[in-house]
Amino acid sequence: MTSEVENKPVFCTESAKELVKELRASFATGKTKSYEWRLTQLNAMVKMMEEKEPQIVAALHDDLSKPELESSIYEIAMLKNSCRLAVKNMKHWMMPEKAKTSLVTFPSSAEIVSEPLGVVLVISAWNYPFSGNAIVLKPSEIAPATSLLLARLVAEYLDSSCIKVVEGAVPETAALLEQKWDKILYTGNGRVARIVMAAAAKHLTPVVMELGGKCPVIVDSDINLQVATRRIIAGKWGCNNGQACISPDYIITMKDYAQKLIDSFKYELERFYGKNPLESKDLSRIVNSNHFARLSKLLDEDKVSSKIVHGGERDKENLKITPTILLDVPRDSLIMNEEIFGPLLPVFLVDKVEDSFDVINSGTKPLAAYLFTNKKKLKEKFVATVSAGGLVINDTTVHLAEPTLPFGGVGDSGMGAYHGKFSFDAFSHKKAVLYRGFACDAFVRYPPYTRGKLGLLRALFDGSILGIIRALLGWSKA
Repeated sequence: MTSEVENKPVFCTESAKELVKELRASFATGKTKSYEWRLTQLNAMVKMMEEKEPQIVAALHDDLSKPELESSIYEIAMLKNSCRLAVKNMKHWMMPEKAKTSLVTFPSSAEIVSEPLGVVLVISAWNYPFSGNAIVLKPSEIAPATSLLLARLVAEYLDSSCIKVVEGAVPETAALLEQKWDKILYTGNGRVARIVMAAAAKHLTPVVMELGGKCPVIVDSDINLQVATRRIIAGKWGCNNGQACISPDYIITMKDYAQKLIDSFKYELERFYGKNPLESKDLSRIVNSNHFARLSKLLDEDKVSSKIVHGGERDKENLKITPTILLDVPRDSLIMNEEIFGPLLPVFLVDKVEDSFDVINSGTKPLAAYLFTNKKKLKEKFVATVSAGGLVINDTTVHLAEPTLPFGGVGDSGMGAYHGKFSFDAFSHKKAVLYRGFACDAFVRYPPYTRGKLGLLRALFDGSILGIIRALLGWSKA
């Protein structure tokens, strides 16, 4: 009997079908469309973050050995700020947007109405598991403590008739993907993204994809090197020990400046994490043994292992890898062709800083790209030349904290964008509405068609007052 219970799927296709049916019934009542309901959920989320912060920090430490500061700021504070921004602006976002009308429909008025898409699926990532919510949230099984806590807290604080959490791994995700959703947001890697898109395509379901890629950092020589080094460290090792989609993936700098940059990294890294970073409490561990093995493979490649100039120490038992810098890594190495997603930072060398753009543009489009320089023309060329989800000049990763900026990828790094008002728009349908009365019924629309009617309609569509007068008077163009 015990064996049967163990073998029984926790969440199968039929379970997913019933879940979606239940949610569609709840959505059909219309309660989720109201300002009051949305406000209640947002305030409940803020309350949840405030009352359960210690438990959230503890769960993130269990899953990732994540430092309290990173959990409190990058997970909890950012989510609270997002909720508060939405609370402040939701009424305005929900208001119909007035649209201009033309002579073609005169007299008339028009507006654009934002309405919820319906039942949405969010498949979240393990590295920032508290960074999203939706009607159905599928947290990552790779962060089990956080997944379990999230399921419990959502049920406790939010409207469980409209907001659900489904825990599990591949079978549960597959069951969810078989269903018809009104939108899917997926955060993760390109391989799984293709599976999600294929499933969505069967139902013509739109998707938002936040993927990643190799986020480059160009370092020019005319900079405040200490500040630049610290900001790169904060964006790389201070964000989940490199396990973040917008973490710097590799550096591009000039051959004659590289050693100076390396020396600065060595000095600052020791100041931040001590002489033995494996014992530092301020570095997250690698999430699991599979990712540890993947990163070790990148380091152990013959053409790469001799390029380590700092770090490289590993603790397999505790899944820790120290901040590692590699100098002059070959272009055709694995580490330069795969997203690293960990504490390894290769430095690629060029003759002059302008060559960096060719290096970046020869690969796939990254989720983010960074430039450190004081040169105005180089900044302008960077913005004009590099295609990425987002660009930051003289810092790394901080654009994520600005709700006025869209966050999303382009090409292989993703599609669609969210954060702030962009999140509202991403999950809303922009419904066009045109209002007319019964006056001024244009006879020219109706048969029998004549040359005069044709001329008048052309003038109306051209928006030409003079043309309309000519047509009404029966004058032809000169």
